[in-house]
Amino acid sequence: MMNIREAKKYIEDSVRIYLKKDEEGEYRIPVVRQRPIFLLGAPGIGKTAVMEQIAQELGIALVSYSMTHHTRQSALGLPYIMHREYGGRTYDVTEYTMSEIIASIYDVMAESGIREGILFLDEINCVSETLAPAMLQFLQYKVFGRHSVPEGWVIVTAGNPPEYNKSVREFDVVTMDRLKLIEVEADYGVWREYARERGVHTAILNYLDMKKEDFYQVETTVRGRSYITARGWEDLSGMLTLYEEENLPVEEEFVGQYLRSERVVREFTAYYDLYRKYRDDYKAEEILEGIVSEQTKDRARKADFDERLSLMGMLIDRIQQEIRQNILGSEVLGELTKPLRALKAKAEAGADAQELEKLAGQQAQARQNAMEALQKAGALSERERRKGRYIVRYLSDCARLLRLGGGDGMEAFLQVKDKFDANVASYKQDTGALQDRLHWLFTFVEDTFGSGSEMLILVTECTVQADSAKFIGMYGCEDYARHNEELMLTERNDILLEQIEALEI
Repeated sequence: MMNIREAKKYIEDSVRIYLKKDEEGEYRIPVVRQRPIFLLGAPGIGKTAVMEQIAQELGIALVSYSMTHHTRQSALGLPYIMHREYGGRTYDVTEYTMSEIIASIYDVMAESGIREGILFLDEINCVSETLAPAMLQFLQYKVFGRHSVPEGWVIVTAGNPPEYNKSVREFDVVTMDRLKLIEVEADYGVWREYARERGVHTAILNYLDMKKEDFYQVETTVRGRSYITARGWEDLSGMLTLYEEENLPVEEEFVGQYLRSERVVREFTAYYDLYRKYRDDYKAEEILEGIVSEQTKDRARKADFDERLSLMGMLIDRIQQEIRQNILGSEVLGELTKPLRALKAKAEAGADAQELEKLAGQQAQARQNAMEALQKAGALSERERRKGRYIVRYLSDCARLLRLGGGDGMEAFLQVKDKFDANVASYKQDTGALQDRLHWLFTFVEDTFGSGSEMLILVTECTVQADSAKFIGMYGCEDYARHNEELMLTERNDILLEQIEALEI
């Protein structure tokens, strides 16, 4: 039994091995010998999300289907009559159109230009009775009807254990002997890391930190099936944020649309009301600006555990969001240096402003095309989407600036350079301000709680969150280094991460 993080690594390693080629460009393991992976786990624990992450990280395509939505005809294709000649005689022979699933793979390859990928078939053991034989044949031979999965496409399937779904069909020994079975269980600690990166609402994480048993549960009560899944918590998070933006009330009826447990709905809604009160009472902005009052510190010291935990969650979430945005900004500036250096080189070679404008427009379009290709392949993460959109807008703005710059290419480019230099200066100023805010957060926690569990929470979050670790590695944080050494969370390193790339163009 694995947690979802262990399963992700196992699948990612398997896909990488399956796609390994020899010196002649042939796959080391032929497609017919590549065992499909069967991910067996309770519903809503993140199986689909894991497949998206793997495709994005490996830079390959992803085609996903839920097999419960398919009929035998859509999976295999529709029959039609062909005339064939055998031994001098003509016969009518039944053929099949291409399977919708196989056709989707070819469509993705054509639209994205990506030739390798993952075919992910969910709820594979819940197919209809008419489709079951064809499904078993597919798992054994990787063929739907007469059409096989293209080379370079790895098959990953998923299903639910029978206790969660009455429609589950047990695979026979022959079929199971052709699959790589991975059994997955819910693990809050693993999901919490993912949730932090995804920006799941702090109230949810705080509540689950106190009541981990409410993270995932499926049980039968006198009133029917009661269930809570990771998917439910994440969906609730997104809606909570939107409700807050619109200042709408969060009541039990609303929460119950995502959490199907009367007890948990009641308890989470009550906690959420408390969370909002804590957020109003404790002024996070004042704490991060270093102007917090002694009255606020005294209240925090005397607060109950859940209130202190909520306060720490709110403060850490606030600083993490700002750090995440800062790191994204540094990545954008770093990636802009290459196209802007190309503009500089062309200007130095004597190109006029019109030629530079054309090049900037081509650069923006090339980035847009690359994003669209990854999007069509299902291999574009939300972070890369945000970064790409900003870079496309920036290069488009540069093209407009060059258009207004007159005929001389170098003079026009200098306006682009001035714009970029101003962005870098602004970024450095924002970074300095963010360093100060991180310092004031450590100061508040130290003054209020000393080196207790609250400081342990803060240092741990700064250590395990990728963007925070990168920010501290690039710019340093004396408060973190001192408390990290005191708490002995990690060994002391001279450099946590490499310094930020030079941003001169």
